[in-house]
Amino acid sequence: MDNLKNILFITHSYNSFQKDPINEMSKYFENVEVLVRSNPIAEIANYIPIHSLDRFKLSAKIDKKDSPSNVSICSTPIVYAPIDLEYKKLGERHFKEVEKSLKKNNIKFDIVHSHFTWSAGYVGAKLKEKYDIPFIVTAHGYDIYHLPFKDEDWKKRIEYVLNSADHIITVSNNNLECIKKLDVKTPVSVIPNGYNNKIFYPMNKLDCRSKLGIPSNKKIIVSVGNLAEIKGHKYLISALSEVIKTKKDVYCYIVGEGALKNKLQKQIDKLNLNDNVKLVGAKPHDEIPIWMNAADLFVLPSLKESFGVVTVEALACGKPVVSTYNGGSEEILISENYGLLCEPKNPEKLAENILNAIKKDWDNENISNYSKEFTWDRISKQILNAYKNVLK
Repeated sequence: MDNLKNILFITHSYNSFQKDPINEMSKYFENVEVLVRSNPIAEIANYIPIHSLDRFKLSAKIDKKDSPSNVSICSTPIVYAPIDLEYKKLGERHFKEVEKSLKKNNIKFDIVHSHFTWSAGYVGAKLKEKYDIPFIVTAHGYDIYHLPFKDEDWKKRIEYVLNSADHIITVSNNNLECIKKLDVKTPVSVIPNGYNNKIFYPMNKLDCRSKLGIPSNKKIIVSVGNLAEIKGHKYLISALSEVIKTKKDVYCYIVGEGALKNKLQKQIDKLNLNDNVKLVGAKPHDEIPIWMNAADLFVLPSLKESFGVVTVEALACGKPVVSTYNGGSEEILISENYGLLCEPKNPEKLAENILNAIKKDWDNENISNYSKEFTWDRISKQILNAYKNVLK
């Protein structure tokens, strides 16, 4: 590692679970360059309220707050439509845009780390071919549990990326099983996502409720996630309809934006849940801990998660978690001392677990202490070991 001064990250965003590990790794390098893929079409949401585009805007993708002084971030804009044919072409277009940025900004690098196999991983593979530098790719979620199994063409593309890498990182054993189904020879390390313990830690519950203007004398549930089908919010809303028949003092706040906002609001209206269930929209990342600390219980009703970093963020705040068996949560909630699990798409069982969790006397300090296994400080050392393996 001593001869490595500069690292290049190819990413799809610089926030949350991509930003935090990059900032941690910056301790080990002189210069850190981050090239963030963006789509200028999303900026339409600055002028027209298209909520499904909000999280793709540059202002949402790049969060420079508290960035280390040796980290430089710039975007690589590519206009494309969100359809499969365009997405397949995105790899080569992304590579060309990165090449332009490297030349324009005179970026030098000794190692490249791509977050997501496509299209960032493709760029990393092409950079390795051209510059003969070590290449690591992190397979996070959709890019490994779904994309390579869509069709034979996608399978070949993702296998090319994974076999070009010197080392693969993936965030869960569930993802590892997906990689094993492919024709891949590259070594793989399972290194989970982490959380930022400077932001996520236990706070006074009543103070947090006061800051947010939510009731101090109710049982509060919080759920955080994009309002997309895969996040399972409709099952949570159905479950809450059952919960409230038994406990009318339960209030649920769903934090997030997305294409399903209007549909979910109509479901809330139809079930007469407006007093108890609120869609509060997207919130800045540093406000999420206040919501989590205001809660008695965090709920993640997802159909699929590669890891589910919000789970460890909630645990870090000392909150028990009710979640589904979604591929990621069951690798975190390894004991009923930390939360309860049920199968996805089952509002009846979800309601039962929510009621049981509300009644249970949880050891919040024990929950918070367990979460420390997932601090980025600890996780970054595992990533550093992966770099060292490449350089042996």
